Amino acid sequence: IGLVGCGGRGSGAVFNALQADPNTELVAMGDAFEDRIEQAHGNIAAEAERKGIADRIVVPAERRFVGFDCHEKVTDACDVVLLASTPHFRPAQVEYAVKAGKHMFVEKPVATDAPGLRRMWDACNEARDKGLALVTGLCYRYQPAKVATFAKSREGRIGEVRAVECSYDTGALWFREGYEDRSEMEQQLRNWLYYTWASGDHVAEQAIHNLDKMIWAMDDKPPLSVKAQGGRIVHTDPKFGNVFDHFSAVYDFGSGVKGFFSCRQWAGAHRDVSDHVYGTVGTAHTQSHYVEDGSGKKVWRYRAEEGVDQDMYNCEHNEMFASIRRGEPIHDGDVMCRATLLALMVRMSAYTGQEISWNQALESKEDLSPASYEWGPNPVPPVPQP
Repeated sequence: IGLVGCGGRGSGAVFNALQADPNTELVAMGDAFEDRIEQAHGNIAAEAERKGIADRIVVPAERRFVGFDCHEKVTDACDVVLLASTPHFRPAQVEYAVKAGKHMFVEKPVATDAPGLRRMWDACNEARDKGLALVTGLCYRYQPAKVATFAKSREGRIGEVRAVECSYDTGALWFREGYEDRSEMEQQLRNWLYYTWASGDHVAEQAIHNLDKMIWAMDDKPPLSVKAQGGRIVHTDPKFGNVFDHFSAVYDFGSGVKGFFSCRQWAGAHRDVSDHVYGTVGTAHTQSHYVEDGSGKKVWRYRAEEGVDQDMYNCEHNEMFASIRRGEPIHDGDVMCRATLLALMVRMSAYTGQEISWNQALESKEDLSPASYEWGPNPVPPVPQP
């Protein structure tokens, strides 16, 4: 296996992959920054030593690749590539892996604008045609408790779904200090969360998990449109780039069915990461894993089976490697592209103040790509105002 993107999620994915199949080795690593590779390699090697699998970390200096094209060299060196770097680069990384015929684990989101998403969707379709495994980082899709709870809601325990309510109201995330004297491009990639071109804004980078559960509750049927609003009232310092710090939205799924969504990143504020699927005869609380009837009585609760791995990060890799071994590779292309478009719709609507349809979002020509991929100037657009 090879790793592209040597942050915490990428390093975690390495161990998920190593535990999923005893015949895996980490053989290549890549990142835009050499110090990130060296730090991650040291941490991975130390943890592997503690786990007694140090012999499965085989990444000599010549297979530690630095730069914007590092994904190509990592992909060429491995059989399964773990793509966990800054989201903007995901379409190009998947395109290359598909052409190279490599299996992929692909973190969310899979694009930060519609042109990138269209490229990604085309690459995913080609991966399916070539029989390549493509597993999404939307890990709730693989968590046994979530799978069971959604199955209950879909088999009629709550009746016909009329609405879904999702919240990803959480605290502030990390910020890396000490790069103020570096180029604009380096400053932005060191703190990529805060730049729309790089992350897609936090509605795509983080809250996409809840939006994926919303469309899952709707049998993966896309909405007709969304009306959203948002802004930044906490992260007002220029160091936080040009993203918002809160969003709220209402999706129209047709026939009077609505999806209600909110997300924010405010330190010290009330936290709520939850999902509720409201039916004609009951409600499924999919984050808490239980179902209640119309009177509020609990009629089902998930009970973990003994011996079944409940760690969703492990589960997605367990299933990916098992599918490769049996010659039936999993393909999550449509799942991860749909969820990404749900998030982009919210951002487009909140940034412009307009209702945005599914087709408008998918066909958008707005390309957020920087003028060049070099360690130099990269002017930051102003914070959007409707």
